[in-house]
Amino acid sequence: MATTVTRVPVGDIDTTFKSNSVDLVNKALGSRILSFSDEWFAAAENLTTSTPPVRKPGVFTYAGAWYDGWETRRHNPEPFDWVVIRLGVASGRVKGVEIDTAFFNGNHAPEVGVQGCFVTGDDGDDKVKSKDFPDWETIMERQECGPSQRQAWLITGGSGKAYTHVRLQMFPDGGIARFRLYGEVMPVLPADVNEVFDLAATVNGGVAVQCSDQHFGTKDNLLLPGRGVDMGDGWETARSRGEHIDWTIIKLGTPGLLEKVVIDTAHFRGNFPQQVQVFAAPAAEQAPAHADAVWSEILTPQKTGPDVEHVYDGTVLRHTDNVYGFVKLVIIPDGGVKRIRVFGRQSPKTV
Repeated sequence: MATTVTRVPVGDIDTTFKSNSVDLVNKALGSRILSFSDEWFAAAENLTTSTPPVRKPGVFTYAGAWYDGWETRRHNPEPFDWVVIRLGVASGRVKGVEIDTAFFNGNHAPEVGVQGCFVTGDDGDDKVKSKDFPDWETIMERQECGPSQRQAWLITGGSGKAYTHVRLQMFPDGGIARFRLYGEVMPVLPADVNEVFDLAATVNGGVAVQCSDQHFGTKDNLLLPGRGVDMGDGWETARSRGEHIDWTIIKLGTPGLLEKVVIDTAHFRGNFPQQVQVFAAPAAEQAPAHADAVWSEILTPQKTGPDVEHVYDGTVLRHTDNVYGFVKLVIIPDGGVKRIRVFGRQSPKTV
């Protein structure tokens, strides 16, 4: 099947990708810049920073004006500049590409393209970072790119192949602030059906698909590795008044039997939720809505505290004999949560 590339209107980028996909090159997932053709004015590693680009007018470095992105020299003698990136997950199928040229105006990338490959083994990274690596395949053919704006393309059809590495192409040179590669994680799950692991983690295929509010921090942060660095890499809602709750619905990477839930309020010290509550629902093609009757309460409201990992195991979890495909985290009445971990075993039917 031929691949179709469709430009996504800027107002539809988040709704198109952020309810069913993850950013496969997000630096917070552990993606790595392996090599690049040039980064004279601004470093390639800025491309995968999870926060939006910023501007510092009037600030200059030895090389020139300071930019929060990747910028190469003028007059590239080669057809294009490039950056090779190892995905932050074992492998992934690509659904879309976002290129943000924020604050690059007159020095932005005129055109971009994306290539991919699937390479494993101890020497895989060394192979693909070479300029002469021969096995790149086209994920997105060359597309026109505009100045100081978000732009994205939806990729449909094709073989649905998974990739471990990608190469971002910039024709012929210039600057890009951020690169997002939206897709579906293809995790390496335990072969042993009895092994307990985090079913909700992004690296294991978990996706935060819906939420009530994400005014200060996005729902996607809940499933990232580690405990983060500050409040900015958690999920935080706006302040409410009166009786209220906020919630996030998570599709587990694989249906499973739940054994333990960990809710971490790291760095949330004056704005943590007063209580947390957890529901679960069976696996399905579509995520259930917040008010659907399919949700089972597996954790009754529990008082929380600041900057701590709250662990809820079989002594307080309910209905753990059922296989679930979705989890809903409820915070009462509002506030911030850094991470949620949903530990369990794969359903025998999925192994």
